[in-house]
Amino acid sequence: EDQLVESGGGSVQAGGSLRLSCTGGRFIFDVSDIAWYRQAPGNKCELVSSIRRDGGTHYADSVKGRFTISQDNAKNTVYLQMHSLKPEDTAIYYCVALNSLMVFGPDSACSRGQGTQVTVSS
Repeated sequence: EDQLVESGGGSVQAGGSLRLSCTGGRFIFDVSDIAWYRQAPGNKCELVSSIRRDGGTHYADSVKGRFTISQDNAKNTVYLQMHSLKPEDTAIYYCVALNSLMVFGPDSACSRGQGTQVTVSS
């Protein structure tokens, strides 16, 4: 398996929480750092959070303190726990193996996978 599959999106009211999951083959997690990107209609694809194989994490300023990325190696899964959701978090969220961006280009982050829709209503 060389694909990552996202799940866990849905519709919530502002202030609510969701947990996104990203599953894939063992190989992907062994060789690549993993990131969550998102794209809202009319907006650019943006990096939300990433996790390195050594456990180091990165967050966009817009989600710091509200989102937490984590990895369960036994389940070959990366999670994005989202709290205090805002309407501006509404987007399709994509899980990306960062190594793939070197092959397919940085613009491929929001175009290769199915993504999972997150909708936050005010």
